[in-house]
Amino acid sequence: MSTFYNLGILFYGLFIRVAALFNEKAKLFVAGRKNWKKKLGSAVDKNASYIWFHCASLGEFEQGRPVLVEIKKQYPQYKIALTFFSPSGYEIRKNYEGADIVAYLPIDTKKNAQEFIRLVRPEKVFFVKYEFWYNYITELKKQQIPLYIISAIFRENQQFFKSTSWGKWYRNMLHSFEHIFIQNETSAQLLEQIGIKDYTISGDTRFDRVAEIARGAKKFEIVEKFRGNNVTLIAGSTWKPDEELLAAFINNSSDVKVIIAPHEVAPANINRIQELFKKPAICFSKADISDIDSYDVLIIDSIGILSSLYQYGDIAYIGGGFGVGIHNILEAATFKLPVLFGPNYLKFKEAVDLVNEKGAFPIQNFTELKATLSKLLSDKNNRDKASEICRKYVGKNVGSTKLILKKVFNTST
Repeated sequence: MSTFYNLGILFYGLFIRVAALFNEKAKLFVAGRKNWKKKLGSAVDKNASYIWFHCASLGEFEQGRPVLVEIKKQYPQYKIALTFFSPSGYEIRKNYEGADIVAYLPIDTKKNAQEFIRLVRPEKVFFVKYEFWYNYITELKKQQIPLYIISAIFRENQQFFKSTSWGKWYRNMLHSFEHIFIQNETSAQLLEQIGIKDYTISGDTRFDRVAEIARGAKKFEIVEKFRGNNVTLIAGSTWKPDEELLAAFINNSSDVKVIIAPHEVAPANINRIQELFKKPAICFSKADISDIDSYDVLIIDSIGILSSLYQYGDIAYIGGGFGVGIHNILEAATFKLPVLFGPNYLKFKEAVDLVNEKGAFPIQNFTELKATLSKLLSDKNNRDKASEICRKYVGKNVGSTKLILKKVFNTST
């Protein structure tokens, strides 16, 4: 099976090079890995001990970040090497100051794995959530370098749990991990079925991350004045279907302020969103504190501030649910905001949990959006009840990072 896997990796490498001629993301993927040995070799401090974190993309980075930060704080004798597979992670975090080295992960060939590990010489390795690269895992096992996966979540339809040759091959990879930190009981049951005992149900490290974000949230005087004493809806990471539904509701509603932070902040998209609203709307970059309270809609045309904006909301709508899946709802929930989103949320445990507990509300269409939002806006008791559910849910799930470090470093506290 490893022969077929390596052939697949070879063909993938050829394909991505061809795609780079036409696709910007593929171009970054290829260019970022050019001369990687030379760049990595010059970046590595040969007298230092490294811990290596690998994340597929930006979302996994945010998931692994609390563990990385705490290791940096509690074990300063280690330096941190951080790798990404995807340009959407690397290009945004390539200057991340919490890591001593930030790089692309070379494609998973046997030679690349051997060379990368030889250069970095990691003492411990953390893969985040979904990353299973055969040659890297095999080489780490061969060199007896402990490998952990954190915030992992397993589902019955994954290859690991199939009674096929590929299933057996994938299961062998899981046995190469020193310890597997999983999110839920379902994952534990699946691992037990295939004879994996070295696991801990540690929960999701994202709860620790959003709690940290909430503690360090930036203040925006202009946003505070925009809100005033009005009930405020924060719409985060929205896409076109989300924005059209929200505009249809807001244009016919009163006594509600709206802050909308779209996923895409290109000028053409911002202009399209602004044209959707009949009520006075202004972009954040053009807002003036002297008259900001005269507007009903504030459009955030910059990135990096959404997580702090939730502190000014009473209700949140999270985008993506009419596409491949919803964006992060925990950043809103940690500020005690009841959360609405589209129908594609079932792959996200926190969304399913909060829907079941009545702290979050999925909507299928405009009729459901109108009914749910109207109830939350008009009934403060109902809104407060959902808010308290979100507060308690986030509160009871923090602590994953502490549990992971205790296990990995054999500490008693």
